[in-house]
Amino acid sequence: MAYTNLVVTKENKIATITINRPSKLNALNKATLEELNKAFSLLEKDEETKVIILTGSGTKAFVAGADISEFADFNVAEGADLARKGQELVFNFIENLSKPVIAAINGFALGGGLELAMACHFRIASDTAKMGLPEVSLGVIPGYGGTQRLAQLVGKGKAMEMIMTANMLNAVEAKEYKLVNHVVAIDELLPFCEKIASRISKNSSQAIQSAIKAINANFDKTKNGFEVEITEFGNCFGTDDFTEGTTAFLEKRKANFK
Repeated sequence: MAYTNLVVTKENKIATITINRPSKLNALNKATLEELNKAFSLLEKDEETKVIILTGSGTKAFVAGADISEFADFNVAEGADLARKGQELVFNFIENLSKPVIAAINGFALGGGLELAMACHFRIASDTAKMGLPEVSLGVIPGYGGTQRLAQLVGKGKAMEMIMTANMLNAVEAKEYKLVNHVVAIDELLPFCEKIASRISKNSSQAIQSAIKAINANFDKTKNGFEVEITEFGNCFGTDDFTEGTTAFLEKRKANFK
């Protein structure tokens, strides 16, 4: 599929989605959000793709934020609708995707950009990256899940401080507060992400899908995470991957998952 604001590549069971609006520092507009939904939807159905890496074009920005010009004149109802549709279309959609999504943060991840990175299953940052939620400096709050996911990752107190001050964290600080898993040099960022993605791709996709559901359930107040884990654990016993994995272990060979 042809995209206007994205570049999608696939190699060795790993897909890379690059947000490609360099003149706007990869800012999220309506068209980009719609393309992200389409790209993730297609890759989730693609049997050859086992892991997805999400990054931004260039070295300045992962995503510098939302495109403010699109909603500067919105009223109350339109603002709420913007947040609701964005969360459903992209942010919650990515978080609950059945395939692992790694955010490769290659520069500024601000506002909607940091919210996009936090929706991914985990994050790896270049040593040049800077992250923050500056929305209160514009008279608004994070609307794409930022108030929820930031607190889950860095704790309530630090999330309150970051959002209220609108200050940014550098990559080292982000790792210290567990906002990112690893920090690497900018030229090592994608190779490092691909190395982790390659390790993931060798494991059972069906088991990973169940793990994502069980882990996410812990943060969903409408669900009992332990019960979801029990259900997903049981479901694994009915898969071909379970048969292959246990057989390979008993036969002292590497599993070959389909």
